[in-house]
Order: sequence, then C-alpha cells, then structure tokens
Amino acid sequence: MSDETELTTYPFSEPDRLSVDPGYAAAREREGLTRAQLPYGSPTWLLTRYDDVKSMLGDPRFSREAVVGEDEPRFMPYVHRSDALTTMDPPRHTRLRRVVSRAFSSRRIETLRPRTQRIVDDLLDAMERAPAPVDLMESFALQVPMAVICELLGVPFDDRERFHEWSAVLASTATSGVDVDVLMRANEDLRAYLADLVEQRRREPAEDLLTVLVEARDTEDRLTEDEMISLAWSVLLAGYEITAYQIGNFVHTLLTHPDLAARLSKHPEDVAPAVEELLRHIPLTSSAFFPRRATEDVELGGTLVRAGEAVLPSMMSANRDETAFPDAARIDFDRAPDVQHLSFSYGIHHCLGAQLARMELQVVTGTLFRRFPELRLAVPAEEVPWREGAILRGPIRLPVTW
Repeated sequence: MSDETELTTYPFSEPDRLSVDPGYAAAREREGLTRAQLPYGSPTWLLTRYDDVKSMLGDPRFSREAVVGEDEPRFMPYVHRSDALTTMDPPRHTRLRRVVSRAFSSRRIETLRPRTQRIVDDLLDAMERAPAPVDLMESFALQVPMAVICELLGVPFDDRERFHEWSAVLASTATSGVDVDVLMRANEDLRAYLADLVEQRRREPAEDLLTVLVEARDTEDRLTEDEMISLAWSVLLAGYEITAYQIGNFVHTLLTHPDLAARLSKHPEDVAPAVEELLRHIPLTSSAFFPRRATEDVELGGTLVRAGEAVLPSMMSANRDETAFPDAARIDFDRAPDVQHLSFSYGIHHCLGAQLARMELQVVTGTLFRRFPELRLAVPAEEVPWREGAILRGPIRLPVTW
C-alpha cells in the first residue's frame, strides 16, 4: 500500500471551457491516491478512479457530516452549514431525505413532463419569432429550469432574477474575487426569503414541495425550522443552476459535434441514451467537492486512509476512467449502459433531483433539435464566453442561429 504524502495543488488548473485537465488522467495512472491541498481547509486524498470513487461513496466508514467545518477541504470560501441534506449522515440524512423524496418520486416527476414540454414549446415559439441570432442562455437555458423548479417548489416565477443573482454569488469559488461577506449576505437573504414563503404556505397550503415541508414540520413534527429552510434552499439552487448550465453545455457540445446534433434531429428516439452519455462526458463542475472523512482506518485504492483523514471524490475523473468507459474521451450515444456514470453521485447522497434533471434534459434536447434541425453557433466556437471563478462550468452567452 502507498502512503504518499507529497502534496499536489488542487484544482490542477482553472477550467478551460469543457476540457478535462490531464492531471486527472495522470492521477488515475499513479499508484495509490493523490494527496492534494485545496484553497481552503486541510489536505485531502483525491479520488480519481471510478472504482475508488464508487467504493468510497457507498462505504459508511466515510462520513460527510464529520468533515464539515473550517477544516473541510474546499475551493469555496464559505463553510457549508451542517443542517443541509448534502452535509448529513444517517440517521438525520435518512429522516430528511424521506420527507422530501415524496416530491421527487418518479411518478411525481412524470406529472411534470407535460408542463415542462409546454414551457419548452412556449420558449422555443418565442425564439422562433425573434430575429436571429439569439442568446440561447438568456432566452432558453436559464428560463426552463427556473420555471420548472419554481413550479415544483412553489416559488413565484416573477422572482427569478433575484434567484439568479443569489445563486451566481453562492456558486463563487476562491478565484472569483467575491468577498466572503457578500457570499454570506446572499445566503442570508435567500434563507430569509424562503422563510417568508414558508409562512405563506402555513396560511395557504398548495400542491408543492414547500407545503410538503411545512406539513412535515407542523403536522408530523419531523423537521426543524432550519432544516425546512435548508431543504428548500438546496432544492432551489441545485434544481436551477445545475440544470441551466448543463443545458448550455449540452447545446454547445452538440453544436460543436454536428454529426451528433444531426443524429438527434433525425432520430429523436435516441435522446435518452444521448442525455446519459452527455452527462457522463461533460465536466459540469470546475473541481471536485463534497469530501468525506474516514471514521476508521480504511485501505482504498492502494492507500491506507487513516481515521480522521479526508477524501475527495472526483466524479468528473471517474467518468473519464478508461477502465470503466473504454475510449472515454469520445462521445458515444451507443455506449452500452453496463457501467453507470457518477454524474449524480452514488450511495445515500445520490442526487435527489436526478430524475427531474434527466426529464428536463430529455425534453429540452429532444425538442430543441427536432424543431431547429439547422441550429448552429452564430459565432466561432472560440468566441463563446465562459464562466470563470464559479463552481459550475457553462457558457455565459450562447449566440445561435438557424
């Protein structure tokens, strides 16, 4: 077993569009795990191989809750709250996830598909009427998930600009230049806003997730007030930002691989496997995040991880592991689904909104390329501006024409 202690600075580099830093491939080839230092917190073991990442995510000896605090290895300047679903271990995690999972059941998500289709159709109708070129990010990618998540959660769509501003600030990384006080103020403002909505749902229940949370707090007494607000906070930010920029990444990737875009235009029945392959291939985040801490000595990937040490899984690297996905750098819509990608994580922290994201991406991708078979970039690909200093990668603007 390796006990390598030489520290590697991580992230390896600033993200460049949707490229994957060669440091991940080098780490996968290296014996044992990689010892890394992030901008904030203590050193950590970086997991880059598919088997190591999946094994750790399913191992209860690695605690998410135990790593939260100032010492947590992270590339965001602020410290995560300990009452968020993403920072909890069982039994607290089990209790909260059971409450909110009712709103994310496959049956509930499928009831949202027709409404999502109408949202997409209406936005594409407006785009078709507008003079080309149009900015697909502003007119479409940022609009669809906001409308869907507002409907699911029960948040007024008219407040979408405020959410966009809050989420943009909260997604800042160490290189963004955003002051920590600004981050904390955005967090407090969003939580205060959600608390007001919760009070409104107490007076006026509705068919939405906020009402489910209120009932769990006030009727079943299973949630604290802070837990309720934290759940709504997590659902809103994850359901909006992640899907919005993934739509932009999907479209950019397809427009720079015109053979794949043409295939979806001609064969819309291929959209489901196409979505899964694009989820695997596209590096959505600028770095790995959500570390765990070993609660006992564990041998992992040829390294002895001692009790108290942190580990950091890179799903992006795992999804490019050639031992799991042969010819992993190539986008292959016909790739056999023998091995599942880890874009939605794995184990007890598997993304609660995975089915919602899949449904939205299927509707968006299938409809867009069916209705606009001649869709193309209106500027050279190298002139598309990309986000910097943010957790999520994605185009800032995506000018398209047809």
